[in-house]
Amino acid sequence: MHKDELIILHQMLSEIKEYFEGTSPELHFSQYNALRITPKQVHKSKLEHKYAIFVLGSEIANAMRTVEFSASNRISARMKELAEKTLREIELLQQQQE
Repeated sequence: MHKDELIILHQMLSEIKEYFEGTSPELHFSQYNALRITPKQVHKSKLEHKYAIFVLGSEIANAMRTVEFSASNRISARMKELAEKTLREIELLQQQQE
């Protein structure tokens, strides 16, 4: 995926997050919010947006599970796996740049 496509996907997931926050105020997307990466930050790297997408996707899947969507268990686990893989890529890239 190209960076601009990732940013569009990031924006869509961000809108889903906002929907869940509006309908269920008890939901907190703490891992995603801690990243401090938003779709509007186009200067962030492609890998950073990719990582944010997987973290946000995992938290959205957890939110879906809370709202009784049973199939979301596996989605959450897979998103977490992909987030961890992408974080390792970011760390490797940073080490190579040092």
